[in-house]
Amino acid sequence: MLKPAAAAAAIAALLIAEITAAQGPRSSPPLPELPQVLVTFDYSIRVVEVAGGLANPWSIAFLPDGDMLVTERPGRLRILRDGRLDPEPIPGVPEVRVTALGGLLDILLHPDYETNGIVYLSYSKDIDGENSTTAIARGRFDGSTLDGVEDIFVASTRTNSVVNFGGRMAFGTDGHLYMAIGERQEQDRAQDTMDHGGKVIRLRDDGSVPDDNPFVGQAGYLPEIWSLGHRSPQGLAVHPATGELWENEHGPLGGDEINIVRPGRNYGWPLVSYGTDYDGTQITETGLTSRDDLEPPFMYWLPSIAISGMSFYTGDAFPEWRGNAFVGAMMEGRIAWTGHIQRLTFNDAGAPITREPILAELRQRIRDVRPGPDGLLYVLTDESSGALLSIEPAE
Repeated sequence: MLKPAAAAAAIAALLIAEITAAQGPRSSPPLPELPQVLVTFDYSIRVVEVAGGLANPWSIAFLPDGDMLVTERPGRLRILRDGRLDPEPIPGVPEVRVTALGGLLDILLHPDYETNGIVYLSYSKDIDGENSTTAIARGRFDGSTLDGVEDIFVASTRTNSVVNFGGRMAFGTDGHLYMAIGERQEQDRAQDTMDHGGKVIRLRDDGSVPDDNPFVGQAGYLPEIWSLGHRSPQGLAVHPATGELWENEHGPLGGDEINIVRPGRNYGWPLVSYGTDYDGTQITETGLTSRDDLEPPFMYWLPSIAISGMSFYTGDAFPEWRGNAFVGAMMEGRIAWTGHIQRLTFNDAGAPITREPILAELRQRIRDVRPGPDGLLYVLTDESSGALLSIEPAE
């Protein structure tokens, strides 16, 4: 019989294995020969490989001149110039702590990038050689180098956990910077109001705290907190019509969800969940999925799809898709190699209607999906030899 310490270590190892199986690095199938045409509900589409050989790419940013920046989780920032991947990484990126799910994460341009050249990077930051946390760095990109890079936010969530960093960022219609932070698979952090883990935070563009954040001046609360009770955030996007901030996150075994994030609200983790723990037991003693004092998810998934990056389509190439949300998926339940994109549609009142799977034929984990300025959809496959793909009309 295992001693208690050994049993706890074994359980922890199993949990990490389950988490990384859903969303983390592993040997992956090669990108198959891309089909000439795929059929969706509204369109025949063509999938084109824009760039290959990317190491676990995580995020895309579209530059005003048509070039693209792509983060690789092992700590490199890459650029595509005139549609071709530069073989040399962009220098100036902060040193990252690479773990099972940690490394260089999101990239975001300042709303006034064309005049100030400011770029934001979220990443897992080493603290003392053992512990790490989620941080935001800011610098200026001159077309070839990141200069003046400095941290403007470092989360208080410091632990030796190797998972659930979060890191998705977005600028709201108010001009403020939002980031979603994971609870690092240490559940109590999500309800601890003196810990950044399991929270969405709101900052000014220089990292300072806005005076109208919901908990500013309240004893027992960190002033950066905008919302709490999140688990492992993977997507963050602003609705193009309403200006609402949408966030998605992983449940444990089931219970992935989308939330419409409002100031000061509590989204419930781990007090309620539609998922179960990785050993099949209930998250709470009573198996609660809702409580009157907690915000319910706008949408949820049973079983999990290992939800990832999220965006709204606003382009011209696919008119029938305008206003639809797109989310990546890195697996389907516990079955490997069925990652795909889901197109989410809504009625006139904003209620969800359909969830259309796209690109399941590729059997790749999808980390991010974003519309480009050309109206095409761009997709990152989260593989050890990942790719940047574009989705374009076939006709």
